[in-house]
Amino acid sequence: MPRLKKVLESHNNKLHVKKDDTVIVITGKDKGKKGRVIAAYPRENRVLVEGVNMVKKHQKPNQLNPQGGIIEKEAPIHVSNVMHVDPKSGSVTRIGYKVLDNGKKVRVAKKSGEVID
Repeated sequence: MPRLKKVLESHNNKLHVKKDDTVIVITGKDKGKKGRVIAAYPRENRVLVEGVNMVKKHQKPNQLNPQGGIIEKEAPIHVSNVMHVDPKSGSVTRIGYKVLDNGKKVRVAKKSGEVID
């Protein structure tokens, strides 16, 4: 079995961010940028963040784009490089979980106690 496949299957594939969460990049070339999570890839531990980690893709001419050319698009970044934005203060925060009176489990910002879901 290839090493990468072994690594992907052996880890807990739960991410601390979900689609449509607002996050800040905490390390790397885009450090400090804020964006919305477009997609989450739990098996690879990566997320796609709007306007972050832009790469240039060389597009061959096709029916939709007969000209072809170079397009810029987002590439996934590792989930450890992003942190949630506190809805109250706008700074980075960790996430906790809390069970409400009606029995529903929700995500909570550790800094302010604000409910994220």
